[in-house]
Amino acid sequence: SDTGSQKERVVTEEEWLQKWEMGNIGFHKEQGHPLLRKYLDVLLNGRSGLRIFFPLCGKAVEMKWLADMGHSVVGVEVSEQAVKEFFSEHSLPYCEEPVPEISGAKMFQSTSGNISLYCCSIYDLSSSIVGKFDGVWDRGALVAVNPRDRQRYASLMISLVEKNSSYLLVTVSYDPNKHKGPPFYVPESEIKSLFG
Repeated sequence: SDTGSQKERVVTEEEWLQKWEMGNIGFHKEQGHPLLRKYLDVLLNGRSGLRIFFPLCGKAVEMKWLADMGHSVVGVEVSEQAVKEFFSEHSLPYCEEPVPEISGAKMFQSTSGNISLYCCSIYDLSSSIVGKFDGVWDRGALVAVNPRDRQRYASLMISLVEKNSSYLLVTVSYDPNKHKGPPFYVPESEIKSLFG
């Protein structure tokens, strides 16, 4: 396959948590991602007050940026440390509550109510818990999920979006035989088969 030796690669939840604990988060962009600024019009499509989903959000600064524009932001992240760092680095007061439908999960919500971050596995979410979204900013999620879980991930994402939603997806292109990932290489043909 054109994904080289990555097809069988598995990164565990513990490994992701360890990356956060060790500060090994080269994927985090302090200034936000330039492609979101470049394609913001595509995401918003002239609309205001959108619900925007950040899968595997980490502590993405774009969440505050979009919330400050009047959008409602929902993220999911397995690392509680990342979620708490997001709120503290932006000096945002928040409250924390359990998510009754998901054992052990917590939801951290800004006091202003426009940013809600779920701390759990993304696969525990469903539209009955988080609702549906007008837009998705997938900056590092598809390329971070284990290759064997891509279909499951894409099906979940499709179930979370409204009919006229916008989905911005960032991938990386390189020779997958030279790097074990993550980020994983996802060929364009696979993106088309996953998302249609």
